[in-house]
Order: sequence, then structure tokens, then C-alpha cells
Amino acid sequence: MNYARYFQKYSQPLSPLPTGEDPVLKRFGNIEAIVFDIYGTLIISAAGDISLAGEASPDSAMDAALEHAGISLDAASGLELYRQIIEEHQAGSLAAGISHPEVEIREVWKEFVSKFGKGEMSSAKIEEIAIVYECAANPVWPMPELKSVLEGLRAKGLKLGIVSNAQFYTKYMFPAFLGNTLEELGFDKDLMIYSYKMREGKPSRRLYAELAGKGVSPENTLYIGNDMLKDVWPSSEEGFRTVLFAGDNRSLRWRKDDDRLKDCHPDAVITSLSQIFSLLK
Repeated sequence: MNYARYFQKYSQPLSPLPTGEDPVLKRFGNIEAIVFDIYGTLIISAAGDISLAGEASPDSAMDAALEHAGISLDAASGLELYRQIIEEHQAGSLAAGISHPEVEIREVWKEFVSKFGKGEMSSAKIEEIAIVYECAANPVWPMPELKSVLEGLRAKGLKLGIVSNAQFYTKYMFPAFLGNTLEELGFDKDLMIYSYKMREGKPSRRLYAELAGKGVSPENTLYIGNDMLKDVWPSSEEGFRTVLFAGDNRSLRWRKDDDRLKDCHPDAVITSLSQIFSLLK
């Protein structure tokens, strides 16, 4: 299915909002891989993160999803049901011992639709409803210089990977905006770790441990993300070299009041993706 078209339809250009931060650059030797967060790092997110974490425009998004599903319901009631189903799915995972549960959003929408006697919708239709909601709830756009930076890193022979809170639709942003799949942009298919597949989200260390088990050496890998709690802290605990991306005020998360982070510091801070090259010897 050409789900990239939904991102093209619902998206308008966004620019990063200044953070007032100064870059803190250092040179790292023997770096073999660069691994990224997606929302707020590679991709500008109006909500600052994937929409499960905080929708930018939930009412209009729910209206769009309900219309696509052919369901007559007001947005407020739809949002209440949607969030209730998510909470129930997360509660089930918590009961099973998963400390940072992640839902599979297709399962959420399938349950949502089933409550309105719509019969058995096709999996493709369920996916369309989910992606229409996401596109409307959380407008996105690529960070400046994204494609040229990825091309430059690939030219250096570096492995590229991802550890991100994400859903099935996340990967479709890249062909929508850059004209290429993640694999075509140089990402190693074995080094892409997504929360919805793991059924566990960041800040769980398990996602980073999973990455370390894929043949990359943490001490020779830079992990780049915009959130001290979800990105820098767990990846540093697993031994990765860490870079805080402080390039967009929507998504920068220092979380200075979180006691868990009192002894946690990124190895470097960048305010644009192109500064990654200044970190490499």
C-alpha cells in the first residue's frame, strides 16, 4: 500500500524552533555506527513525539479518522474511547511485567472500530484509519539537511540504525518526504529497533540491549536523540556514546527535574544534524 501518500496529503513544511542551546562538540574515535531516534531528531514533530505521547490537534484528527472509518461520533467521545483502549492495552502489558508498554496501534483501532458494529474491516482499512489519525494529529516534516547528512554518513562507510518509539506507519514518512525507503537511505534493516515490534517503549533499556545484540559495539556507536530520559539515559546505561539533539524546541527534553538523570550527561550536544560530522575523527 502507498501509505506515503497520506503524509504527503496531510503535511506542510515545518521549520525547527530555536532552542537557545549551544552545541557541545567533541571528537569520537573509532565510530562504526550512528543510531538515531526518529521523532524530534530526524523528523520534526508538531507534537514533539509520536502522537501517542501527546497529540498536537486531537479533535480534528479524530474527526478525520471517524470520517474515514464511516463512524458517526463526536470527536470528544471518540478520543475518550481511543485513549481508554490504549490504557487497557498498556495495563495488560504492565500486568505481564513490561515496565514501559507499547501498544500495536492497529490492534487499538481494530478494537475501536469493532465497538460500532462495522463488521470485520480489512487490515488495509484499519491501517488507513490509523495513519489518517496520526497524520492529522501530529504533523511532521524532515529536519533540515536530513537527506544530505544521511548520504554523507553513508559515504563514510558508517552503519546507520534506529531505536525509536514508533508504529507501523513511521517508516512511510521517509519515502513521502525524501523519495527513498530507510534501506535505500542507507539504514541497516537489522539495526532498526521499533517499540511497537518489541511491545515495549523507551526509556526501556531492552531496546538498546536488542540493538547491541545485532552486531554493533556500543562503545563504537553514537546514539543520537532529543530526550534525556528516553534517549540519552537508557542508551548510556547500555554503554553507547550519546549525543543529545537540541535542534528543535518542540522536542528537546532536558528533564532537569527528573532525579534519575542527576548523574546522566550526554557525551555531546548538537543543534543541527550536520554537526554530526564534527564529532567524527
